[in-house]
Amino acid sequence: MPTKSLNDPFDANADLRHGGACRHGHHGPGQCGCFDTASPDLERRMDNAGPAQAEAPQARQSEPLDQEAMVDRAVESAIVRGMFGHNEINRRRFLQMIGGGTIAAALGSILPLDKVKAAIKEGGPLEKTKLRVGFVPITCATPIIMAHPMGYYERYGLDVDVIKTAGWAVARDMSLSGEYDASHMLSPMPLSMTLGSGSSREHYIMPAVENINGQAITLHNKHKDKRDPKDWKGFTFAVPFEYSMHNFLLRYLVAEHGLDPDRDISIRVVPPPEMVANLRAENVDGYLAPDPFNQRAVWDGIGFIHMLTKDIWEGHPCCAFACSADWAGEHPNTYGALLRSLLDATQYSSDPANRAEIAEAISPRAYLNQPQSVVEQVLTGRFADGLGNVQNVPDRIDFDPFPWHSMATWILTQMKRWGYLDRDIDYNAIAEQVFLASETTEIMKELGYDVPDKTYKNFEILGKTFDYTDPEGYLDSFEIRRS
Repeated sequence: MPTKSLNDPFDANADLRHGGACRHGHHGPGQCGCFDTASPDLERRMDNAGPAQAEAPQARQSEPLDQEAMVDRAVESAIVRGMFGHNEINRRRFLQMIGGGTIAAALGSILPLDKVKAAIKEGGPLEKTKLRVGFVPITCATPIIMAHPMGYYERYGLDVDVIKTAGWAVARDMSLSGEYDASHMLSPMPLSMTLGSGSSREHYIMPAVENINGQAITLHNKHKDKRDPKDWKGFTFAVPFEYSMHNFLLRYLVAEHGLDPDRDISIRVVPPPEMVANLRAENVDGYLAPDPFNQRAVWDGIGFIHMLTKDIWEGHPCCAFACSADWAGEHPNTYGALLRSLLDATQYSSDPANRAEIAEAISPRAYLNQPQSVVEQVLTGRFADGLGNVQNVPDRIDFDPFPWHSMATWILTQMKRWGYLDRDIDYNAIAEQVFLASETTEIMKELGYDVPDKTYKNFEILGKTFDYTDPEGYLDSFEIRRS
């Protein structure tokens, strides 16, 4: 049964950036041969590059492909795109000068493409190709979003609808009901769902972190004279969800400054898209929130960035890719393809050289619906802080997919510390059931990415060492806690 087209990577007129819009207004592969990333002058110079352009095998451009042919084309595309550093202008210029047939023949002489394609297919057919994956419109969702317009899902034979979701309660409920095959989640969520804390109990797995760092504490402009958390007694703060790093990091910070987060301040759950409006209305004094809503408060002139969460815990996890263990078990090849596509997208997102392009891709209404300048300030780390300064923090947000087991162990200690768990647990056993660091290690190696040689390590959080080998001892070291 024919499915859809993937553009021919050996065709100088083809656009391999799946889903992108050209400057003539066309969308999607095979709809336009124009050079949508080039200036008109460059396009004219490329059009006049010579007769070799005619060698490009354009006949394959818009033919419907069955699933096997789609995988073949995806392999060719991945290799050719990699040869040119994913730079479409360079690929097209070179193919016009040399000819697609010449390049295909030369590549085939040094790399056995047929064997590469066969190896990709050895994993077996995909049990399901049409998927629904939810995302909340924040910059932390960048890999899940970018995998769509950049064609990473298609590379592995998937047709994924990325579905904008209003907030985390909706993402959880849509996942538990089976409406979503997988979802962008906050990293504590698959742990809480597996334990049945705050929801029905179902084993969820988290094979990949979507982002590290990437959050901030934003305060209303009227509080510019209250930069010491000790002065926040009586404040009302918003966080996006109870089972979030935002909630646990805010609690950790104020408790380290002598405030009880359940008695000295109020913490309210507010969906991220509603946070700026609540700050403007002074319903909250501030929030610990995902971006771009910290930067948007500065952009709108109503708030300032008090501190980045990387200054609480450098390299902390935030969002993640998760699905139910049952779904992964029932669709092992589809699950593997989805994970690989997201690992590729995360790797692409981790390169600072790609951040401006990513900001342009994810800012439109279909995704974040935010001013591109706001998103670019977040992703590049060069930003106005609302206090009259322009800061340069390249790792304000970063993208590292490795799901350290000890990250999960720390989250579990905080869930117990604040009363979200009312029983003793085997911290590391649960961490290993949910954060799939060992399995992800093998897949990252397969894809050629750097990977740690262990799955546990200690962390420093506000100068205090978290020792993953003694979670109960760590928990007992805190004076302010519920349990």
